[in-house]
Amino acid sequence: MKHIPGVTRAARTDLPVLKPFDVAAHSPDAMMMTRWVAGLPWWTPAAILCAALLWPMVAYAQSSYTTAAAFEALWRWMPFLVTEGFLFNVLISIFAMLIGTLMGAALGLGQISLNKWVRRFAWFVTQLFRNSPWLVILFIVLLALPFEVRIFGTILTFPDWWKAVIGLSLPVMANISEIVRGAVASVPTAQWEASESLAFSRQQTLWRIILPQCFKRMIPPWMNWYAILTMATPLCSLLGVQELITLSRQAMESENNHPELLMPFYGFALLMFFAYCYPIARATIALERKYTVKL
Repeated sequence: MKHIPGVTRAARTDLPVLKPFDVAAHSPDAMMMTRWVAGLPWWTPAAILCAALLWPMVAYAQSSYTTAAAFEALWRWMPFLVTEGFLFNVLISIFAMLIGTLMGAALGLGQISLNKWVRRFAWFVTQLFRNSPWLVILFIVLLALPFEVRIFGTILTFPDWWKAVIGLSLPVMANISEIVRGAVASVPTAQWEASESLAFSRQQTLWRIILPQCFKRMIPPWMNWYAILTMATPLCSLLGVQELITLSRQAMESENNHPELLMPFYGFALLMFFAYCYPIARATIALERKYTVKL
């Protein structure tokens, strides 16, 4: 072992000597945080919870903007939110449901086609849009469709709300397709056999015998999907479409974004959608009971 002056033997000089570094003595304590937490008083979690609950109340008390002022602001903006906001949500839902119903009916009839390739294609399209997130479809449509189209030298703008209509009509189309397919499949096979015995063609059987029996069975689920579509129209606010949620956010920004405005404005939006969709839901249940298949 090599001798170290001042450590293993007497130093020959009075100059300071660097002693060996004790790694074990200076290594960090892995349990230091645990010991610190364990050493806290028992009432510490309760104190932290109380502070977290009281902080918003203290901030609210220090604010000069009252709840009465928030509802007064809502009252001023209410006509604008209804006429320019919620009615636009209803307009989007009507157009999306109309387009989705027409395309879905054709796709549903394609699923029962005798042509193997038509049947497979209709099934694939139905499952693709039926099992895809609505918001993802909206973003894809927004990015895929152009903002304007030139036709014979004339530039036609393609507004964002029409892109939202097309984006929402695609999942509706897929679900309407399943409604049509299921309604046709629910008709007893004896109806098909009876029409064949009377020498009806497949087209005559479908349009004169099968589909007339399916219409009343398709109305309740069709109304249910319209209510779901209407409640999904606020997703259009993420695309910048001027509808109820977007205008509510803009109204709160014009009122200096006071936190007290959140509950009145978004609560009003909730009540508007509930007042519109709840009667549809009740009518759907009534029609379902009326047109249910009695076995």
